[in-house]
Amino acid sequence: MHASTPPAPVEGKKLFSLPVRVYYEDTDAGGVVYYANYLKFCERARTEVLREVGFEQNRLLAEQDILFVVRTVQADYLRSAALDDLLDVRTTIARLGHASLSFAQQICCGGTTIFAANITIACIRASTKRPTPIPPAVRALFATLVETDERH
Repeated sequence: MHASTPPAPVEGKKLFSLPVRVYYEDTDAGGVVYYANYLKFCERARTEVLREVGFEQNRLLAEQDILFVVRTVQADYLRSAALDDLLDVRTTIARLGHASLSFAQQICCGGTTIFAANITIACIRASTKRPTPIPPAVRALFATLVETDERH
């Protein structure tokens, strides 16, 4: 799984797209993409979206003792992808909360949605592993990606 280009906004929307080619290592014994790899594709796309706006996870950890961890995943496996398929991982930020962020993600193949997920990440203090508010500077970065900022 490798991306050939960074994610880019699509037609003025807060939608980002990351191309991913399916390699042999991504498939299972049946020749289709192993179910957990869809989540890996989504993780890669989320990381690239955040990198695009200047979010640096290592710096945030070192300077503010802050981590983001996956809290919930709701996933629908609609169709299978196979070796050599070119996938399009589409990512939007669905909700920006006080101490969490929710992403809506779709994986498409040939224009057809084959996987859809809503993934919430929580902001925690690394030293205590307890939830903490998203720092204002980080919130400002996220807000540039959100169509509607629901402050919860």
